[in-house]
Amino acid sequence: MEFTRLKHHVYKLKIMKTFFLILVSVGLFLELNAAEVKHIGGYVYEKSNKQPIVGAIVSAKNSGNKVVTNAQGYFKLEVPASEKKLQVSFLGFKTKEVLLSSSVKPLKIYLEQDSPALEEVVVIGYGAVSKIAGQHTKMALSYDRNYFTPPASHNSESYNAISENGFKRPVSDPLSTFSIDVDAASYSNMRRFINQGQLPPKDAVRIEEMINYFKYDYSEPQGNHPVTIETEVTQAPWNKKHHLLKVGLKAKTIDNEKLPSANLVFLIDVSGSMQGQNRLELLKTSFKLLTDQLRPQDKVAIVVYAGAAGVVLPSTPGNQKNKIKEALGRLEAGGSTAGGAGIKLAYELASKSFVKGGNNRIILATDGDFNVGASSDSEMQRLIEEKRKSGVFLTVLGFGMGNLKDSKMEALADKGNGNYAYIDNLTEAKKVLVNEFGATLFTVAKDVKLQLEFNPAKVQAYRLIGYENRLLNNEDFKDDKKDAGEMGAGHTVTALYEIIPVGVESSLLKDSDDLKYQKPALLKNSSELLTVKLRYKKPAEDISKEISITVEDKIRLIENASADLKFAASLATFGMLLRNSEFKQEATFTDMIKLARSSKGKDEDGFRAEFITLAENAKLLFESRNTKEEED
Repeated sequence: MEFTRLKHHVYKLKIMKTFFLILVSVGLFLELNAAEVKHIGGYVYEKSNKQPIVGAIVSAKNSGNKVVTNAQGYFKLEVPASEKKLQVSFLGFKTKEVLLSSSVKPLKIYLEQDSPALEEVVVIGYGAVSKIAGQHTKMALSYDRNYFTPPASHNSESYNAISENGFKRPVSDPLSTFSIDVDAASYSNMRRFINQGQLPPKDAVRIEEMINYFKYDYSEPQGNHPVTIETEVTQAPWNKKHHLLKVGLKAKTIDNEKLPSANLVFLIDVSGSMQGQNRLELLKTSFKLLTDQLRPQDKVAIVVYAGAAGVVLPSTPGNQKNKIKEALGRLEAGGSTAGGAGIKLAYELASKSFVKGGNNRIILATDGDFNVGASSDSEMQRLIEEKRKSGVFLTVLGFGMGNLKDSKMEALADKGNGNYAYIDNLTEAKKVLVNEFGATLFTVAKDVKLQLEFNPAKVQAYRLIGYENRLLNNEDFKDDKKDAGEMGAGHTVTALYEIIPVGVESSLLKDSDDLKYQKPALLKNSSELLTVKLRYKKPAEDISKEISITVEDKIRLIENASADLKFAASLATFGMLLRNSEFKQEATFTDMIKLARSSKGKDEDGFRAEFITLAENAKLLFESRNTKEEED
């Protein structure tokens, strides 16, 4: 028995020894393995504007380990200790190799844009297929779709380039003519960037849309005209020697229950690029909010497009809300984007259910990524221009981020006798589709144009702030064939002019030779500063009507200006600062925020207070960027 006990004891010792040896081996393995790997972290930026790149691929040159940058352009990658190089790539940018050092500081990597133009991007599931110079390549990338933006989408947002309006002299250019603009997409899109901790691209900032995002307390139209004009002149806050002219328009307000019957077609993009909570899911919730506003006399059809276009719901009365919402709830994203076919089908349905004297309208909801069928901007615009002759108007709602085709959607709404809004959250959906239901969806005046004539005896030079893509030739003002903007029920439109009075010296004015034959008699004894003329058509008519008012040379101090003018001026200042405009002069974020705070007014919906917060955040982003540039 004693031998048995001893044998058992020896056996236990052998087991313990074996277990100990295993632990030592594991420890040595872990220590050795730890010594053989290292963690690299850093940020990837676009070299031209120092903005972070979302979805850039950072890979180890030898081992092939890779990771995708997050919303701040940050990455963290585990590589072998022997790794010497990283390779960083992103669609539309030059691939860059980075030598690794022993430093533990985060890397700062700047990518340059590649010269070949990116012709086509189609987001499919978890990858992106790109078409560059006629060749197809596939980037099979894995990412968390609840956190990251699809890799191809960061560089695929597109905006029309803006060349700011300069000063003109009324001695040689007395007339300023342009189409009004009720779009507000630029503001909500700008808000999206700042809320993500980024400054918006320069060309994403359209100052007139930022100003017209807000409501202003203008007088209701009186008499037979559906639009009224009011003006005000004060000091320009960024240069007290200059004047600031406000031209405000107000369309007549109509209670929702008194609006004409609506014949609506929801045209919904369900392609692969619309996957995600801020795309199709937000879209469906937004359209359900709109459905709740419909009346029994209204009707809705739903058309979708992806690889092909199809009718999801035939024209259905507005009191069958559950049926409409169920059709919306069944929508799923996938496939490429047959936008042209979808638009044609939507117009066919709208024409079949046309309501004479009613609100016949297509509501297109998309990220704007049309890449199958009619894909070029010019081809899509010609299609829309042809279809608008049927009396069917077009509203465009933009969704999504990173893949937004802002330039295309703005053009479609412009050519389709409609408006364009960007929906970045549910609050914005409620504002556009519930609070502003009539203004968004029912037109009371179409082809609205403004023409101002400045008195050269009072005005040395003038500059229209914004509206760069809405300028018209002077002869277009009375040309009823020339398309212009539309105003919905209750809409307000504001235009601002910076004026350099006669006798004020300015480095912003460029010298030119005096005209030999054109020397108009100056109205030195006149008290008129300028004349404002407006032309519009009623929605079902083709002949325009004109309204005209004169503006006296009476200037208020900025402190005594109306709250609406001061708030609009703060928005114009903000836009110039975001664009780093050559015309910003003495403008600062501090003064602009102070002016906005002093003119917030009642602000029942809280949007003006939100703007002040955005401006404060943008100020911090600018300060942070300037500090970073100094460090670099």
